[in-house]
Amino acid sequence: MRNIPTKEEMRKAQEARHGKELQKKFAGSTVAICGLGGLGSNVAISLARAGIGKLILIDFDEVDITNLHRQQYKAFQIGLPKTEALSANLQEIAPYVETETHTVRVTEENLEELLGEADIICESFDKAEAKAMLVNGVLETFPEKYLVSASGMAGFGSPNTIRTRRVMERFYLCGDGVSDVADDIGLVSSRVMLCAAHEAHTILRILAEKFEP
Repeated sequence: MRNIPTKEEMRKAQEARHGKELQKKFAGSTVAICGLGGLGSNVAISLARAGIGKLILIDFDEVDITNLHRQQYKAFQIGLPKTEALSANLQEIAPYVETETHTVRVTEENLEELLGEADIICESFDKAEAKAMLVNGVLETFPEKYLVSASGMAGFGSPNTIRTRRVMERFYLCGDGVSDVADDIGLVSSRVMLCAAHEAHTILRILAEKFEP
């Protein structure tokens, strides 16, 4: 049987990297990730590695072979719900992260129930309509919560055009704000991961109280 570090060993290693007080904030935080595709699956792994205490994972879809080039799933997980597959993968990476899974489509009707516990909400959907619904719903229902969203990451555009903007006091937008899947060759793993890294890092910066101007 492979040796797995104890929870205490993991905590000390994270504290050595982030500092005791900041790591305490990370461990005490709950982040909801809406959509577990190229964005959400990468965001989840970054946050789990950082020691976020609880991740609420929400997606209605199953792992498909077309997902494997940019999403954090394994070939043998094809056909599994993304919530189940990602939760299992996170347990291998960060065995003490708490996950809560919801294999449902986020709607205006269930948004409050699904996201009420989260300190920060991460929008990681593929479709513009779903993005707009979630952003508008969160801003209206949870004005006190932080929302991190993404727009524009398709194609082979320069990585330097992916950036993070503070749109409102508690609303951040990551991406190039321009590219669309229909305009180019679609989603390329490396550029999607760049945008996901912006989302994850923005969440960690918010928790560290390092806000964009």
